[in-house]
Amino acid sequence: MAEFILLRKVMERLKEKLWIDGNRCCYCGGCVGVCPAQALILMEAELKVDREKCTMCRYCLIFCPVEAISISQEGILKQHPEAEIMTTDVVIVGAGPAGSICAKYLAQSGVQVIVVEKRQEIGAPKRCAEAVDPKAFEAVEIRPNPLWLTNRIQTAVLYAPNENHVTFGARSSDERGYIIERKVFDKHLAKDAIRAGARFWLKTTALGVIQEKGRVKGVVVEHMGIARKILAKIVIAADGVDSMIAQSAGLKTVNQLKYYMSCFQYEMAGLSNIDEKAIHLYYGNDVAPGGYVWIFPKGNTLANVGVGIKALKGGHKTPQKYLDQFIEKHPFIFQNACPVEFNCGGVPVHQTIDPLVGDGMMIIGDAAHLVNPITGGGIDLAMISGRMAAEVAVEALQKEDVRIENLIKFQKKWDEEQGKKLKKMFKLQKFTENLTDEDLNKLANILTASVLQELAEGKFSGFMRLLAKKLPSIAHFAVTYLRS
Repeated sequence: MAEFILLRKVMERLKEKLWIDGNRCCYCGGCVGVCPAQALILMEAELKVDREKCTMCRYCLIFCPVEAISISQEGILKQHPEAEIMTTDVVIVGAGPAGSICAKYLAQSGVQVIVVEKRQEIGAPKRCAEAVDPKAFEAVEIRPNPLWLTNRIQTAVLYAPNENHVTFGARSSDERGYIIERKVFDKHLAKDAIRAGARFWLKTTALGVIQEKGRVKGVVVEHMGIARKILAKIVIAADGVDSMIAQSAGLKTVNQLKYYMSCFQYEMAGLSNIDEKAIHLYYGNDVAPGGYVWIFPKGNTLANVGVGIKALKGGHKTPQKYLDQFIEKHPFIFQNACPVEFNCGGVPVHQTIDPLVGDGMMIIGDAAHLVNPITGGGIDLAMISGRMAAEVAVEALQKEDVRIENLIKFQKKWDEEQGKKLKKMFKLQKFTENLTDEDLNKLANILTASVLQELAEGKFSGFMRLLAKKLPSIAHFAVTYLRS
């Protein structure tokens, strides 16, 4: 009888499996350290179980500080308890620069706001070259802070395929750009919002919106394995290029592959022979088809070194291979350099999402594709859109009317102040991506800093006159894009 009971216990134990709740797991690695069978494998953001090695000793269950590991005889996801219901004025999905700036201005106006962020740490991992225009800080009332400001940029150097170059911006005390540390900067923005009265929930995934008769009324989220409903008068999607929350409301935010940049970046230490007061941009169809390679110095031989290519133009080579090839061809700069981090991601380089609003819904930052099509930069526009959306939301809440007819003021204001320029930048991007390497080399011989300044401001007349005078064959081609 005793043998039969023991056998039954053994058979029941064989049915048991470890189950890891990815919504709770913080990937601390403590469970791996206590496993006597070496059955747990920790990736950067994934914990796996080797079923062949696991002895079901349960040491990992005892250790786990957040109850992310459990036993499931069926090996299936546990059902969530009935969702807890909370209410607020505004819920923002995403704690990047757009979401945190928006939350700060809302809270300063006395609005109750909750920010939900799917990651367990704000600012990480970074998917950014970390360059910002100082004017953007002025627009959202941020003072440069040495805790997150790593370098002050005075010039930009643009390199043609033959590496002839044009320097953009006079060498002076004027600051044309900042290089920041996103992991610190994003937390700084969140802290400011929290001090103003906003609430932040980390490790919280927004699963979809709550709708009633076509109007968005809140979101369903999962926080540390527990489902919750957050009822809100306005939902603001600030969840980046991979935004799902706006799509769940029926707004079209899917990225079109032909307008999507695939990017790869190393943060490298030990660079040599590089001007650290300039950003360096390298163009060419062999260097970065449809995009460019960048070197953004962070000071003391450290720099972000990356590449962005049009996803459909890379052929059989990945962005990482293009970047590795570039580094190998420039030993003068990289001979003693090594990566300390690498990042990758996607950047939409086409026109802004339309519409940016719905009944009870707004989209800001990268989620709305608010990106400069020429540079791929989005931090500036994200922060400005966050403040602009907050101002419109406060007005709508005061009127107790969050219908699209009221929220559309955000879109009208955006189109007037930023949208017109972005449409021009999109035209310029379409023109430049169709130039041959020979065309780019010719342009490098005639372009001046003043013409480049005008192009950066969306002014094409000086550029067109220069082409007509010195490169008429390209001028005829440019008319198709820049005057259409």
